[in-house]
Amino acid sequence: MSEIASIAAAIFKRAGKSQRFVVGIAGPPGSGKSTLAERLHEVLPEHASAVVPMDGFHFDDVVLNQRGLRQRKGAPETFDYAGFATLLKRIRAGEPDVAIPVFDRSMELSRAGAAIVGPELKFILVEGNYLLLDEEPWSSLGSLFDFTIFVDVPRAELERRLMERWRGHGKSDEDARAWIASNDMPNIERVLSCRRPADLVIGG
Repeated sequence: MSEIASIAAAIFKRAGKSQRFVVGIAGPPGSGKSTLAERLHEVLPEHASAVVPMDGFHFDDVVLNQRGLRQRKGAPETFDYAGFATLLKRIRAGEPDVAIPVFDRSMELSRAGAAIVGPELKFILVEGNYLLLDEEPWSSLGSLFDFTIFVDVPRAELERRLMERWRGHGKSDEDARAWIASNDMPNIERVLSCRRPADLVIGG
């Protein structure tokens, strides 16, 4: 059995007869959280799961500039925590047709109402850097997940992947290295050094 199939089987077994089962997939930038969530979505029963990315709750650059946080984009304080927590509570409650925002990295913008979580979906795969962050208010998210996964990847590999990501988005190597050093690596260190235990830890 592949690792993805094994993880999906563990989720399926743990969920039992629950009508809704919320999985939190956490890890540092570049760890492969989004890929893991999408692959689990593909192997879980058809029409039974949805992926909910935390990145849809990025504050817009206009807001970050007003708050002097543009150079820290991606840090916990650059997300709408309250909006994200409210969304998760609505999803857990099984409200019908919950609209979720999705972050478009090519435009560096969140698209509101870009996807819908219907009441018939059993498995909700939430992915984001700070789902297991042991800092207030993020630590309050713990009660909203039924099962948590942490994707643990060596720092050197994270840096390599992030270089590829930023090259793909048009940054020069010099600009990419500067952004990783000043922005991504501090966020990575925060995720790795201040996290709550996960039900499952995997390599990315």
